[in-house]
Amino acid sequence: MEDYMFPTSRKEVEALGWDYIDIIFFTGDAFVDHPSFGCACISRWLQKFGYRIAIVPQPNWRDDLRDFRKLGAPRLYFAVNAGAMDSMVNHYTAGKRLRHDDAYTPDGKAGARPDYAVSVYSRILKELYPDVPVVIGGVEASLRRLTHYDYWKDELLPSIIEWCPADYLCYGMGEKTMLELTRAIEDMRNPHAIRSIPQIAFRMSGKWKAKDALVLHSFEECKADKKAVAENFHLIETNANLLHPQTIIEPVGDGYVQVNPPCPPSTTEEMDSYWDLPFTKLPHPRYRGKRIPAYDMIKDSIITHRGCFGGCNFCTIAAHQGKFIQSRSKESILKEVRKLAAMPGFSGNISDLGAPTANMYGMSGKNPELCAKCRRKSCLFPAVCVNMNRSHKRLLELYKAVDAVPGVRHSYIGSGIRYDLFLDEKGYIDETSRPYLKTLILDHTSGRLKVAPEHTEDRVLQYLGKPSFKLFERLRAEFDKICAENGRRTGIVPYFISSHPGCTMKDMENLSRHPALRGIFMDQVQDFTPTPMTTSSVMYYTGLDPRTMKPVFVERDPERKKRQKSFFFRKK
Repeated sequence: MEDYMFPTSRKEVEALGWDYIDIIFFTGDAFVDHPSFGCACISRWLQKFGYRIAIVPQPNWRDDLRDFRKLGAPRLYFAVNAGAMDSMVNHYTAGKRLRHDDAYTPDGKAGARPDYAVSVYSRILKELYPDVPVVIGGVEASLRRLTHYDYWKDELLPSIIEWCPADYLCYGMGEKTMLELTRAIEDMRNPHAIRSIPQIAFRMSGKWKAKDALVLHSFEECKADKKAVAENFHLIETNANLLHPQTIIEPVGDGYVQVNPPCPPSTTEEMDSYWDLPFTKLPHPRYRGKRIPAYDMIKDSIITHRGCFGGCNFCTIAAHQGKFIQSRSKESILKEVRKLAAMPGFSGNISDLGAPTANMYGMSGKNPELCAKCRRKSCLFPAVCVNMNRSHKRLLELYKAVDAVPGVRHSYIGSGIRYDLFLDEKGYIDETSRPYLKTLILDHTSGRLKVAPEHTEDRVLQYLGKPSFKLFERLRAEFDKICAENGRRTGIVPYFISSHPGCTMKDMENLSRHPALRGIFMDQVQDFTPTPMTTSSVMYYTGLDPRTMKPVFVERDPERKKRQKSFFFRKK
């Protein structure tokens, strides 16, 4: 196992004594060798199996394309991603204004990647090296794998594999798929065998041959009828949340896009192996003397698991990471904590011990056979699944073990939490619930506890896929009680969304005047941004709720959207 930093230039390749490169990654982010960055995760994983990897971070697509030529052609393929975010989300605000900074670029400078970066990079590579396969992946490709509404163009687009000249698309968390695909390309397997690999998508001409596939309305039908878009998405989302989903076929033009079912959720042993890799946890040496803001935010963080079963309608986590929780072992996490504590410059504070939803660590259905048959999108909405084990016992044991590691002064939970995992409207759900909330407030909160009720009005919350605001009121009562008992002045900060489909001006006025929010520090409101592959975005585009096919109010006027948000900041 090699612990060198991946080469990014011809000089660095020569210094390693390489006479060939197996795979060259082109990415829209600065390269940071940390498990919070997908490009580093896949690169280190493929390196483990003997492949030589080089990285071209943030190539200049405007000049003579020297960045695309400097390393020549790889032995196997080019791998392309836009970075940790969709490039359009990275570039533009909800009001479609160009952002003035980029957290994933040295010194936070904007303009280091193009709009629709995956497509731009792929097109250049195919023009320069037409015979070399291009594999696309990451968030931008993953969440655009089927027909989707693009908010920035304000139009419906087909699968990215239709308008991006790539050979294969790997969606989701891709360690297993990328290794299998790499071996298949290296072995020169026939195209039919490669196209049977799980968790990939590709475009084909003619009629599909896949058996027992879920066949959607064509892209052309969706362009002609918004109802078809809503019907498609309901099928896609239902299928994506199954433990054993079908192959998806979406006709387009003279052919079709095929999306193969994902790999099974990773086991604990597999999850541990993804982190047991020689990450330096540092930016590439080429950035010496420069600051990468996104790295500063995560450099002292620890990821405990993947996936989310919350099923919020505006969120893409489950669409990318999956609904089923895939947790690392306590031993694997402690090993990483000990390495972090030994790193030069570590202050003793773990900034975040968590994941998309921090307190889902170790959670799963009590009866796995029921989970295997379940068709629910969310295990928590509209009501908590009776099969869900919500005990925080494993998490409490993990927190205690992490805090006992020499060199660790504090471990904070910077990720979001779901308070419906330990509270209902009657109170705590089991014997681990109050101890969890108490230790969260007293031992693992830096400054203020951040939670996301998203709205106060139950009708809007139904469209958001979130529990009743009464549950937040219960949380605040328990929060205040624990703080008072222990002489703490910790605050609680609720996050809200304005202009979400179903939300009217009156709803935002009611939110701003809600008595349960008096005395709370409130400056966190986000104007809803439709992003690919969410129920909320489908509502925004179609004006229909894909779950019921009933009409839903959508505020589209930019000025009225500003007014909705402005209610939040008016003095009570």
